[in-house]
Amino acid sequence: MQVTEINAEGLKREFQVHLAAQELEERLTTELTGLKDKVQLKGFRPGKVPVAHLRKVYGRSVMAEVVQNAVNEANRKIVTDNGLKLALEPQVEFPTDQAEVEKALDAKADLAFKVALEVMPTFELADLSDVSLKKLVAAPSDTEVNEALERMAGQSRPFTERSEGAEAQSGDRATIDFVGRIDGEEFQGGKGEGVDLELGSGSFIPGFEEQLVGAKVGEARVVKVTFPEAYGAEHLAGKAAEFDVTVTKIQEPGEATVDDEFAKTMGLESLDKLKEAVGKAIGSDYEAASRRRLKKELLDALDGKYAFELPPSLVAQEFAAVWAQVEQDLKTRGKTFEDEDTTEEKAQAEYRKIAERRVRLGLVLAQVGESADIKVSDEEVNQALIARVRQFPGQEQQVWDFYRKNSQALAELRAPLFEEKVVDHVLGQVKLVEEPVSKEALFADDEDAETTGDKPADATA
Repeated sequence: MQVTEINAEGLKREFQVHLAAQELEERLTTELTGLKDKVQLKGFRPGKVPVAHLRKVYGRSVMAEVVQNAVNEANRKIVTDNGLKLALEPQVEFPTDQAEVEKALDAKADLAFKVALEVMPTFELADLSDVSLKKLVAAPSDTEVNEALERMAGQSRPFTERSEGAEAQSGDRATIDFVGRIDGEEFQGGKGEGVDLELGSGSFIPGFEEQLVGAKVGEARVVKVTFPEAYGAEHLAGKAAEFDVTVTKIQEPGEATVDDEFAKTMGLESLDKLKEAVGKAIGSDYEAASRRRLKKELLDALDGKYAFELPPSLVAQEFAAVWAQVEQDLKTRGKTFEDEDTTEEKAQAEYRKIAERRVRLGLVLAQVGESADIKVSDEEVNQALIARVRQFPGQEQQVWDFYRKNSQALAELRAPLFEEKVVDHVLGQVKLVEEPVSKEALFADDEDAETTGDKPADATA
């Protein structure tokens, strides 16, 4: 096998691989000889089938394996001999002349094919000693803790049936049966029986709950609503619908007192312990928000430290994923690029920059992690898997089996764990200044990393 580099342009490499007809013949003969003891053909004793006969029966299929093995061998040789780190799997191009290929498959002519590669860029890790970042710190106030307790109490307050003939009021819990129709036809998901609905909670379609205020037990009403343009079910979005609703029960809310007894219903021994637990939970939310903002600052700083050529295919893949999300978001919201005061061309240019940023930061974090020998243990992945499984009550075994049998899915669990470890490592190299702020300041302009480009590409995996 002869391998020759024929093109090197930026991060792209192209190699010509040549296999002489004699080598093809030798490889084919070796494979067929090894096949003698594995096959049984009528009229021949085991292990006594002539190679020539095996060639007639299995020659083409075995030669296909020979060629595939040669391709794999060539790819390994190219990577090893040239010390390359690939961005994507090699692309193999065989001759377009079918007659030429047929002769090679019969080992009567040489076989030549091309291997195209994209390699990872090489760059030096930047010195971060001059980087200073602010870490915003907020602590929950007594007022916030008390407000959270009031909300909890409101959600667990008791309900008692109203007296016979009483009308439903806002805040009451109405139990209803309903059938929804669009243009006179029932639609999927538009039917329910014995459904509890707290009037005024906003949990149903806008306008639905208000039309049940004043209803009595046993009363049937026709509720007319229009699904929001951004409704999750595309076939219902923006559609006018009518619901035949029957009220079967009406309950009025009672009072829930925030005291030691309430704390015990929440599994804690006293109100003070409950306040402490709620304060910690709110504090965890604040810490997570602080982490998001700090991470964005860090990624901005890293982005300003690096400028190197990016593998075109990685950028194209990342842009395709970002753009698909943009288009889906517009479709869900019923918006156009004009509604967003832009054009498709301008939006594509903007999101291509986001894709480039993600790939660049992904490569930087990957190299930082490799240089620092950062690892994610199997135990850490298992803990992440257990947390994911708990998100699907009743389907735990199916979810567990899916991840255990799907290496790509497991890699998607491992990637964010690796990334967070790398971020912690990098934060240890910069100067951090804590700045106490209010809750409002902490959550101000809390942008979604998915749309701002703060999520590095999966190269960190």
